[in-house]
Amino acid sequence: MAIYYLSLVGAILFGIAGQIALKSGALGSSSVAAQFVNPLTIIGFGIYALAAVCYIVALKKIPVSVAFPSVAASYAIVAVIAHLMWNEPFGWPQIGGILLIGGGILLIHQH
Repeated sequence: MAIYYLSLVGAILFGIAGQIALKSGALGSSSVAAQFVNPLTIIGFGIYALAAVCYIVALKKIPVSVAFPSVAASYAIVAVIAHLMWNEPFGWPQIGGILLIGGGILLIHQH
């Protein structure tokens, strides 16, 4: 069972990396059209594909009612990384949201 949970963690981590690559590609492009051919955007799509493969493996044994909400951990982590990398907003609303997400994930895993 551990391999399936490791796969879920991999899916979450690859999803985070993909999101950061897509944001970096967006910031490094002069237009929407240029964004789609930016190497960082293409890499981001590839990383998302790896995340999908890991997620599919995880779904073999982890109920989707547990796996899918667990992916919300990526929202919290991406918010922190975006603040650190690009000085995106990170105040009480974001902290409150992250705490709620964390609490929800903990509750989901009490099965």
